[in-house]
Amino acid sequence: METMLSPAPQQPALAAPAPITVAMGDGIGPEIMTQTLRILSAAGAALAPEFIEVGEQQYHAGHSSGIAPEAWDSLRHTGVLLKAPITTPLGGGYKSLNVTLRKTLGLYANVRPNRSLHPAVATRFPNLDVVIIRENEEDLYAGIEHQQTPDVVQCLKLVSRPGCEKIARYAFEYCRQHGRRKVTCMTKDNIMKLTDGLFHRVFTEIGREYPDIEQEHQIIDIGTARLADTPERYDVVLTLNLYGDIISDVVAQIAGSVGLAGSANIGAGGSLFEAIHGSAPDIAGQDVANPSGLLQASILMLRHLGQGKVADVVENAWLRTLEDGLHTADIYRAGNSRERVGTTAFADAVIARLGLQPAHLGTSRPAAPAHASRPQPAVALLPRVRPQQELVGCDIFLLADGAVPNELGPRLQALAQPEMKLKIITNRGVKVYPEGHAETFCTDHWRCRFVAATSTAGAEPLYVPVTYPQVLELLGRLTAAGHTVIKTENLYLFDGQRGFSLGQGE
Repeated sequence: METMLSPAPQQPALAAPAPITVAMGDGIGPEIMTQTLRILSAAGAALAPEFIEVGEQQYHAGHSSGIAPEAWDSLRHTGVLLKAPITTPLGGGYKSLNVTLRKTLGLYANVRPNRSLHPAVATRFPNLDVVIIRENEEDLYAGIEHQQTPDVVQCLKLVSRPGCEKIARYAFEYCRQHGRRKVTCMTKDNIMKLTDGLFHRVFTEIGREYPDIEQEHQIIDIGTARLADTPERYDVVLTLNLYGDIISDVVAQIAGSVGLAGSANIGAGGSLFEAIHGSAPDIAGQDVANPSGLLQASILMLRHLGQGKVADVVENAWLRTLEDGLHTADIYRAGNSRERVGTTAFADAVIARLGLQPAHLGTSRPAAPAHASRPQPAVALLPRVRPQQELVGCDIFLLADGAVPNELGPRLQALAQPEMKLKIITNRGVKVYPEGHAETFCTDHWRCRFVAATSTAGAEPLYVPVTYPQVLELLGRLTAAGHTVIKTENLYLFDGQRGFSLGQGE
């Protein structure tokens, strides 16, 4: 059973402590986690933490995933991880532990609430109140990359129908449980018509089951611009993994600071709570980091665990501290703040205000409906009918440094006959043969699309099935002629519908 992220029933004062796994992180992680745990303890949170080490130390210890085997045992036992930021190497080195945890534990929903704390925290958007719901397991964050030629590298963008269905339904259920009125889906399906197009289509399909919720779709670039300009027009934003990572930082920053925002990662079998910011090693050990993001994550965790009363106490004390003008460096503004404080002093101030109410900053949302605290069943996927899948050709990628399209094309066409024909050559997605343009810059990476010799052209080409042995024979002829094949992609029709994109100019 999956518990949706929502206010849960109040627990008895002497509730049994909830087991949780705690990762102290690195960079500023240990500092902000220490202060967050101090606040939770002082507030009376019923928690039984199990501490694990993840990240940089584990990489150096030889664990390539950044987490030791015994740490997985704790995660399986508790089902809840409160994690401080960890350092992910840039441009090389080990894969992101954050992505590993989310994908391994099936945490498909990343939920990042953001709201204005005006006038306590300076912002140009006093009415901002936006929740970003981000697909958490797929997209470019699969991290499948290859260098295919000396000049060209690729990253695979993977989007699945089940992944789209799960996150779309989660977004609509979140709206119902939290009194939200509208979901805006953001994609780039004017360019990525298959991957982002699938996300958009599934959003529309699932949305038909929720006629009570307003729904719209926007292209991610203009959507991001509007979020940064008029965030008050948005309520819940649903999007893919990479876009969600970017726009949640945009919204958090214009709300006041990325240091103020926490996030929840939710799946059917577990949950992970963390600040949205990184480990900031440049300020580690200086007692200047803002613990608010991790504290907000812990508030989400308490509500997820059913300790809503304690969560309210912590949140009210935090809001009162901000109202009283005690601000860390990232949100300190002369004339708006009263005192600049460090990490420890900020936690001390929150603890001193436990039991107090904020004077102005209350919840900006209506109360959640009565059913909000009920556990939600695991996401039910729509019925599947496997389509008829037909092989109609192959994209063969060649390494050909310094090739001339009008010379390469005829040579490939001669090798394709008699069963197949060369339909088009593209370079970085742009058609260069036949009828290419001399101005087009070409790299050493050529996509050569071969289809059945009897396929016909048209507004929507008519493709004729081919056999895989015919593709293999073609590959053999190309290799025997001295061409370097670096990759192949089969071209399929699904129930007669093209399952591959056309090249630009095709």
